[in-house]
Amino acid sequence: MKLENEYLCVEISEEGAELTRIYDKQKETDVLWEGNPVYWKRHSPVLFPNVGKTYHNTVRIQGTQYPTSQHGFARDNTFTCTVCKKDRAEFLLHSNEETMEVYPFDFELYISYTLTEKTVEVKWKVRNPSDETIYFTIGGHPAFRFAEQEGKKDGYCLHFPGKESLQYILIDPNSGTANVDETFQMELQDAKYPLSEKLFENDALIFDDGQIEEVWICRKDGTPYVGMKCEGFPNFGIWSVKDAPFVCLEPWAGRCDNRGFEGDISEKPGINKLEGMGTFTKTYQIVVA
Repeated sequence: MKLENEYLCVEISEEGAELTRIYDKQKETDVLWEGNPVYWKRHSPVLFPNVGKTYHNTVRIQGTQYPTSQHGFARDNTFTCTVCKKDRAEFLLHSNEETMEVYPFDFELYISYTLTEKTVEVKWKVRNPSDETIYFTIGGHPAFRFAEQEGKKDGYCLHFPGKESLQYILIDPNSGTANVDETFQMELQDAKYPLSEKLFENDALIFDDGQIEEVWICRKDGTPYVGMKCEGFPNFGIWSVKDAPFVCLEPWAGRCDNRGFEGDISEKPGINKLEGMGTFTKTYQIVVA
């Protein structure tokens, strides 16, 4: 599926309803990571019904334990295209026998992409078609190439407009869940923070409490390259792979379990609760500078 205007060309796969390309026609360059499996085979997966890992890779729902996979199953399922226009596409995944085996809730997940000038708007809509309350987390995971593809993060920086400092936590390497016992401070200079390999030595950086509403990747000369606007997201992740020429900017509504959490899904901190026949929506924008 392709969306196009005079500024951008965008491609989306029905597998996972995943954004697979953002091409800047003016600069004649790809902005989104191409999915080279040497580093990371994906581009911009949608994470549902769980962001990150659950403790012991298990979720407890009304007294029953179900196995989970990191980042959920939506990214590995085929969606149906429900809207196909030159500047907008929408995709749908709904619950079925296979999903009910690991996630015993009825749901409809709509993912849409709208192209306006140099902006790609991403919208998620979760609809609960049943009378039963459902619980989930949902997130984005787009990876952005660096402007120069030499494979080094040094020299690039992240710009957080209006911010002086940010707090983050890290992933516990043993469980793959959040270590909330230790908090780190990211002190910014002119609202910017340099990227480096060392920054990602302990996996992703997790920012809670709605701290990040806008962030830009800047070239080595300090000019912005691509940005994200994500107002209203309670959680945010920043991640990369060792020596990889990309960085992921990840807006999340909910996140991985805290280390040691063994309660029911309804008790999980930050879980989204959707009543019967209800609808949940979240929207963010990718902006090419």
